[in-house]
Amino acid sequence: MKLLQQEAINQLPKRERIKLINAITGIKPANLIGTVDAEGQENLAIISSVVHLGSSPPLIGYISRPQTVERHTFANIQSQGYYSINHIPEKLTEQAHQTSGKYAQGVSEFEACGISPEYLGDFPAPFVAKSPLKIGMKLREILPIPINGTVMIIGEVQQVAYQQEAMQQDGELNLSTLQTVGISGLNSYYRLEKLAQYPQVKLDEAPQNNS
Repeated sequence: MKLLQQEAINQLPKRERIKLINAITGIKPANLIGTVDAEGQENLAIISSVVHLGSSPPLIGYISRPQTVERHTFANIQSQGYYSINHIPEKLTEQAHQTSGKYAQGVSEFEACGISPEYLGDFPAPFVAKSPLKIGMKLREILPIPINGTVMIIGEVQQVAYQQEAMQQDGELNLSTLQTVGISGLNSYYRLEKLAQYPQVKLDEAPQNNS
């Protein structure tokens, strides 16, 4: 096993360091965030930092990178207050990855990357039509992270749409049924496969050590 101390990590070439640090946290959720600006211009961006923050109220957060360049997704959420989070199906990974390009303000990533938008009811932000799990979000809070200039966007779940066959009898979604993907590093995509499901932990039923 190779050991890298902090000094060695800091001395890595920038691109190599970015890839390493992005990968060491493991497989991250792969989502497309859909927004629209005040003029109705649609925007779509791939995000790998979505995280559950609580269920009552139902809150989800994600990290937006430093505002050193235009961040159309962040600007649209700030101005309009609504956005969508869409799981990425296996068959859409190439188009989804393309949304990470630095498109100009007037360009819709939906159109440029060959991804069809969809509107559900009167929700104001666009969803990804082919996504098997779509979440409608309302902005609740923006938390600056001064140490590196990023911000956490915190939203409250307004609606959820999913393929019905993925819902188990116990109320849990089987994500492998949805055939969605995860991300490692900057550009590696992985299938999700359910390995096991365990009951609620009881302290007198600890598994045996098999090391």
